[in-house]
Amino acid sequence: MTLSIVLVLMIAGSILFHFLSPWYFTPIASNWGAIDATIELTFWITGFVFTAVNLFLAYAVFKYRYQANRRAAYEPENKKLELWLTGLTTIGVVAMLAPGLFVWSDFVNVPKEAHSFEVLGQQWHWGFRFPGKDGQLGTVDSRLINLDNPFGMNPDDPAGQDDVLINSNVVHLPVDKPVRALLRSKDVIHNFAVPQFRVKMDLVPGIVTFLWFTPTKTGTYDILCEELCGIGHHVMRGKVVVDEAADFQTWLDSYPTYAEVQARPPPDPVAGAAAFVLCATCHGAQGEGNIDQHGPKLSGQEPWYLKRQLEYFKQGVRGTHAEDAYGKLMAPMAATLINEQAIDNVIAYIQTLPDDPAPSTVHGNVDKGEKTYRLCAYCHGPKGHGRWALNAPRQAGMSDWYLVTQLKNFKHEIRGSHSGDLYGGQMSAMAKTLSSDAIINNLVAYINTLPPPDRAGQIVSVMPGAQKRRAVADE
Repeated sequence: MTLSIVLVLMIAGSILFHFLSPWYFTPIASNWGAIDATIELTFWITGFVFTAVNLFLAYAVFKYRYQANRRAAYEPENKKLELWLTGLTTIGVVAMLAPGLFVWSDFVNVPKEAHSFEVLGQQWHWGFRFPGKDGQLGTVDSRLINLDNPFGMNPDDPAGQDDVLINSNVVHLPVDKPVRALLRSKDVIHNFAVPQFRVKMDLVPGIVTFLWFTPTKTGTYDILCEELCGIGHHVMRGKVVVDEAADFQTWLDSYPTYAEVQARPPPDPVAGAAAFVLCATCHGAQGEGNIDQHGPKLSGQEPWYLKRQLEYFKQGVRGTHAEDAYGKLMAPMAATLINEQAIDNVIAYIQTLPDDPAPSTVHGNVDKGEKTYRLCAYCHGPKGHGRWALNAPRQAGMSDWYLVTQLKNFKHEIRGSHSGDLYGGQMSAMAKTLSSDAIINNLVAYINTLPPPDRAGQIVSVMPGAQKRRAVADE
């Protein structure tokens, strides 16, 4: 009797939870309402079966409960019952699968008027490519991918010269226009998904997959990777901004074509030296850093990372948080670099400065820090040299006090909380695993033992015999 009551209550609770739960689909923003209808039908069929089977179970438990004065009848086969069960199950399965097949037929048949664009996935970043006026995307080759050619563009293909390259986690699309997304991966299997669009598809290395949809509502929507692609899978986020046609075109025109990227003049370190005079006030004449002025070491840092941070300061992505006092000081300095060429010039000059390891100022338990660093090593490398492919800057040989400050800023969302700083958001999630200041100090103390790379990418020794220092902090 008690078990029958529990089963009935479970059924009632499940039904109430389905209808009263605040968790359900996000409002749809694409043409794929048929997918919602198919899922709703599946809910109704499986819900009916769930209710019927469990009500029958509750009835059977109650009716055939143990009674001392009766015995169970043995009936090994019942053809009538088997036919009913087989027939009803077949009808239920067909009712669930048939609508999905019709939707799938629409899904794989892209409208002729759909405009194509490319989605490029990598750990843990999105990139996008749009065809130029010729309406064709140029050919690519993964063997051509490098720092200067992140999309692997084929320079000999004329169709690719006017392709528009969006090396950013944010993409814009026009409203009420069907689009076909061509999906490509640099490294492992990813999955491109926008919940409001109701469609998703895997990005598989070596092949190009696709999906199509028509955005129907303007707004900003999250891009998720819904395939477990590594330790940073949960923070592989992007944004789709659905615009009116004119706003979309304005945004697209703000990005360079592949031909324009190739035609850019090389950076001028001589011109950069003049601009660096202002930087030297805080960062040192040789970019060595100055703890008294809260200026971290710049020499030796990856140029792509320096460029991104300068652009962030100029755009207000960094240096605007109320508690980021030193970031606020940096923002107006970055604003003196009036354009991208000026940024490239000053970075080119920084690359000419001597890369001497910054002095150690942070002490901690190196052995414990080494264990903590295993998580950091996935992105920043086992030697802390940084990995461009994972958007992780160099740590070895840089200003240790600055690393401590920034780890705390990430942890407390002083840095990384801006909607435009998707990489900072990834780092903020990682920094939250550092539960105390002592753990941060231990981690940075271990990073101090890592030898920085030399200019040829080889490891140089920081200490005689390359022996690690073992400084133990009081905890």
